[in-house]
Amino acid sequence: MPSKPSGDPSTKNEEWLRVGRQLSFALYGAANRVIRLHRPFLEPLGLTYPQFLVMLALYEDAPRSVGDLGLVLGMDTGTLTPLLKRLQTAGLVTRTRDSADERRVLIDLTDAGRALREEACSVPGKIETACRLTHAQAAELRDTLNGLARPRKGEAESSSDQQTEGEAS
Repeated sequence: MPSKPSGDPSTKNEEWLRVGRQLSFALYGAANRVIRLHRPFLEPLGLTYPQFLVMLALYEDAPRSVGDLGLVLGMDTGTLTPLLKRLQTAGLVTRTRDSADERRVLIDLTDAGRALREEACSVPGKIETACRLTHAQAAELRDTLNGLARPRKGEAESSSDQQTEGEAS
């Protein structure tokens, strides 16, 4: 079978279809690596990566409702509730009904949870070092990824509209 000339448009399209050229593949690989890099720092604390994120959110502001934690972390209640129960069993958080609104469950840190703060808060710097990024590079990458993960209101609709218009032509 003769090879296609390099200027052939179908060759260019085939190149973009390669797994290694996919943005999603690069993000998937990077996310997995970064989460794996956390493991040796979180295991001594008895935390999984999602539990670590909950603890960081609580270090920012506690007590917090389960709903608020879900919004901040991008997790639904079905994912968050078992995670919070495990943190409670580990003695790191408390879960109590809000006396003002019994439908709300408030999550707060215990003394043991607060005692992990310094060590837990040192993990992001260790990850930055392990990734060999400067603080500025890490901040730029984070901001770019946050923009992709959480587009500003109106951006998601306009980009899907542009795609639809492009497909129609």
